[in-house]
Amino acid sequence: MPKTDLYDADIVAWAEQQAHWLRAGALDRLDLEHLAEEIEDVGKSEQRELASRLSLLLAHLLKWQFQPERRGSSWQRTIREQRRAIKARLDRTPSLKAMLRDATWLDEIWADAVADAVGETGLSAFPENCPWRLTDVLEVDWLPPE
Repeated sequence: MPKTDLYDADIVAWAEQQAHWLRAGALDRLDLEHLAEEIEDVGKSEQRELASRLSLLLAHLLKWQFQPERRGSSWQRTIREQRRAIKARLDRTPSLKAMLRDATWLDEIWADAVADAVGETGLSAFPENCPWRLTDVLEVDWLPPE
């Protein structure tokens, strides 16, 4: 089976085959195009994970600020868990910190967080732009003012 056919038919078998050939030094047998794509996808996956966690954190902070009557331990756990997971991801993959300085990326994350908060609360009076400093958002004990 040609190397690209295996990629399309069974990506796990393809990955095992590629790893075997890499370890054996059989570089001429590698499916370089798909291998490069998969390596790039690892980075994209890490970025998506960071975006997802940050968006969830921001949505919960919005709910915390705008629905004080509904605050509870569940929201606190989610906020705490997202902060812990974001910190762990940034510690393991320091290059992701550059994403936190990308204003366009942060605007997209904010838009996702607002959309989630609107969907969960039915409220629509959320700020157009994030009113909080990112350093505060990621701080362990910080919560938005009422």
